[in-house]
Amino acid sequence: MFAVKNSVLKSSKATKTRAKVLADEIGSWHLDVCIDGVVSSLLSLFQTVTGKRPRYKIDGGSNVENLGLQNIQARIRMVLAFMLASLLPWVHNKEGFYLVLGSSNVDEALRGYLTKYDCSAADINPIGSISKQDLRTFLRWAANHLGYSSLAEIEAAPPTAELEPIRSNYSQLDEVDMGMTYEELSVYGRLRKIFRCGPVSMFKNLCYKWGATLTPSEVADKVKHFFKYYSINRHKMTVLTPSYHAESYSPEDNRFDLRQFLYNARWPYQFRKMDELVQEMNGDRVAFKETGEDGGTAAGSGGMGVVAAASGNPKAGF
Repeated sequence: MFAVKNSVLKSSKATKTRAKVLADEIGSWHLDVCIDGVVSSLLSLFQTVTGKRPRYKIDGGSNVENLGLQNIQARIRMVLAFMLASLLPWVHNKEGFYLVLGSSNVDEALRGYLTKYDCSAADINPIGSISKQDLRTFLRWAANHLGYSSLAEIEAAPPTAELEPIRSNYSQLDEVDMGMTYEELSVYGRLRKIFRCGPVSMFKNLCYKWGATLTPSEVADKVKHFFKYYSINRHKMTVLTPSYHAESYSPEDNRFDLRQFLYNARWPYQFRKMDELVQEMNGDRVAFKETGEDGGTAAGSGGMGVVAAASGNPKAGF
């Protein structure tokens, strides 16, 4: 068994140290590989072909340049991981080959917060059907009960892709990039997969669940934000690495979910309906009772119906 930590200039010293300590605890070989030279070569080739060289956002580049530069690194890691898996046995005079393990959790897959053919491309993904919240709970348990104390520090570290340059005044954080927390994603995932909620029925359920702290308008904004990125990234679900499906909220890939994978990211009818409901709820009118896929019946929704009546206080009663 071996572990590979693909290190680029953007990876922090703390991340590298945590990877090395964990590898030592589980008895793995650990390789710290710098891929800066490969990235630079690709950028030089791109510049030769196009006459332009992309820059990170922190260096004055656009969002398109910034994302492209991150994806280059991500996909190089995938190529390197498969190369090592196929050739390291030969290097050590052994037969066979190793398997490449993926590292993308179910929340990242649902949101599409992963690079296609990077961490989403592997032979098997041990955590591919586990939400971030459940995974963090397991890491805390394993640190205390399985003797892998380094997992406690790993769990406590802020989630970050570390694909942008780390400067004294800047650090890349997953939840900032996504515009939503992993806790929120876990809720969205259960509503979308288990209860088959579309935008409108998810909005209604979350008005009831989050109404003590959020106004209907704030809930609507969060639901719209989620479904926008859910729909534009859903094509990634068709190429997810196989994982052990132990939870009912497992990824909606094309093996387990036969719904379409191309959606209109503007969701014109559903978002307009949500706006109408927000106005009704703010106007002291009785709201709704609906479950399941928007525009359909409650069949298969698990009975997660919501009945809510608007109050004079837009936050009260929801």
